[in-house]
Amino acid sequence: MPPNHAELASTLRLSLLRAARRLRSQRVNTSATLSQLSALATVYKSGPLSAGEIAAIEQVQPPSMTKILAALEQSGWIERSSHPDDRRQSVIAITPAGRELLAEETRARDEWLAKRLVEFSAEDLRKLSAAVEVLDRLGSE
Repeated sequence: MPPNHAELASTLRLSLLRAARRLRSQRVNTSATLSQLSALATVYKSGPLSAGEIAAIEQVQPPSMTKILAALEQSGWIERSSHPDDRRQSVIAITPAGRELLAEETRARDEWLAKRLVEFSAEDLRKLSAAVEVLDRLGSE
């Protein structure tokens, strides 16, 4: 009998929230907020970008993104340059210090997760491996 979609959705949501919360708690540098780290990761993956483009990708209002980017710039994790086509805009790029911050955060979370995975059986690891593809599709738009 196939699973009830509503029940599965509820159970899956709670499991994903718990796992995400545990991963987020594995912080190296707490001087950056989670919103700042997310914006920094967007610039790393997709940049250089305008502030408006980052706000759209992050799905936040431009004034909120302006504050996030100001804090990132003040910390030396991003830098601004003139937009080549529109001098009223800036282009945001990640700095070497920003790359290092992201690498440290990623390393810490990957290490924590790898330590947890050691506790699982080979069968559980096979199930998780198969679930990754499905979860990726679930999270994509």
